[in-house]
Amino acid sequence: MNLLKALARTSSMTMLSRVLGLAREVMNTHQFGASHAMDAFVVAFRLPNMFRRIFAEGAFSQAFVPILAEYRSQRGEAATKEFVADIAGLLTLVLIAFTVLGVIAAPVIVWLSASGFAKHTDQFELTVALTRITFPYILLISLSSLASSILNTWNRFSVPAFTPTLLNISMIAFGIFLSPYLDEPIFALAIAVAVGGLAQLAFQLPFLARIGMLPRPKLNLKDAGVLRVLKQMVPALFGVSVAQISLLLNTQFASWLPAGSMSWLNYADRLMELPTGVLGVALGTILLPSLARLRAEDKSEDYSAMLDWGLRLCWLLALPATVALAVIAEPIIAVLFEHGRFTANDTRMTQQALSAYAVGLMALVSIKVLAPAFYARQDIRTPVKMGIITLICTQLLNLVFWQPLGHAGLALAISLGACLNALLLYRGLIRQQIYTPKPGWLRFLSKLGLAVGAMVVVLFLLAQLLGNWHQHVTWLGAIKLGVLVSAGAVTYFAVLFACGFRPRDFARRAA
Repeated sequence: MNLLKALARTSSMTMLSRVLGLAREVMNTHQFGASHAMDAFVVAFRLPNMFRRIFAEGAFSQAFVPILAEYRSQRGEAATKEFVADIAGLLTLVLIAFTVLGVIAAPVIVWLSASGFAKHTDQFELTVALTRITFPYILLISLSSLASSILNTWNRFSVPAFTPTLLNISMIAFGIFLSPYLDEPIFALAIAVAVGGLAQLAFQLPFLARIGMLPRPKLNLKDAGVLRVLKQMVPALFGVSVAQISLLLNTQFASWLPAGSMSWLNYADRLMELPTGVLGVALGTILLPSLARLRAEDKSEDYSAMLDWGLRLCWLLALPATVALAVIAEPIIAVLFEHGRFTANDTRMTQQALSAYAVGLMALVSIKVLAPAFYARQDIRTPVKMGIITLICTQLLNLVFWQPLGHAGLALAISLGACLNALLLYRGLIRQQIYTPKPGWLRFLSKLGLAVGAMVVVLFLLAQLLGNWHQHVTWLGAIKLGVLVSAGAVTYFAVLFACGFRPRDFARRAA
């Protein structure tokens, strides 16, 4: 299988999800703006989303996928199916218990996440109620992530990449059609989260059955593979928790800032998720199974070459997105969000957060490529150590930036922490001789720099030429933004083409 084509398919599905996510936020800004209710929902949804990253897409997948790839490669279909059944049974039991506990302890969880809300009783109680509705999402999306991990290991990348669109569709539909009938309209989004989680799980089950990997879950702690996953998950849980603890502490800081701060950070983060999801997550999703198979077959040179391929694609596609978000942040936010209850001041505040996030965008995408190089080797302790260093440094930066820069300072601290994390991961791969950069990187980066420079000139001049981006007619603003983005993209890829870049140069077969 051609990995470049697989990446294109996966990225296109992820792009659809991210575009629908932007549409969801456009609806949210129109109906809820940067209000107390929206801040409450951001916290309530962040909690299950955070634990989902810890249990499913984080610690679990990092421990599970390399061992699953080993089973498939070395032990045959029957043993692999038995292993999947045992893992599914254990994960389901743990998640049910955790979800029940979370619903009961919602007030404590909210206070630990956003203690600043406690000074506003109504907002605190609203956040608790929303949390209890959204918390079962952890169970549903974690099982959905289990299904996605299996499908990705079988190189069925498109289905897991499309699945997140169902959550966005659910939230858009419930936000438009249900919220007008509720006394507190924000509850429509919380209900949509639970429904979206169920839809994501149900959608993937037929595809699991098609590849013969939909066994009945059962509990068997004596399975050697299950024990290995549990052993790997212990450090992985801690490692992933480091990043989520950092996010939790940032939420605490933001809860003490002026009303709307949580929403401004959320809207900026949504824009950041477009390149990180389409590029970083898609690359990481494709790389992890291939790297795991190369590790199982002890092909160290191919392992390094695969990683080099991923890093070059990462820089080729993420660098222009990083620079463009910083240069045209104001036009993007104004066109997408500035309507309804979202004001020009909200645009300025969100722009500050987005510009600060853009500082670390390249690092965030690079981490999605660098970290799987450790996970595929079943080495989770090394990223954990690096995560602890990153956590400490990020929180020190929060203390420095929080008061003078407000919410933008929190975004900047995350960005600088991501830069440090990416640097540590890269240095670790080099020192352990896991990765040896192939020749030509300096020339490669020089050509990228030339193309990005030309793109910046075009974006800056054209943004000025197109005039005021505020208080515009919606369709006219969308056309102007489309022209601006298209001009930047055409300039970048035209310069690369002139420098000799061709798509076939990045073609690669799966391991």
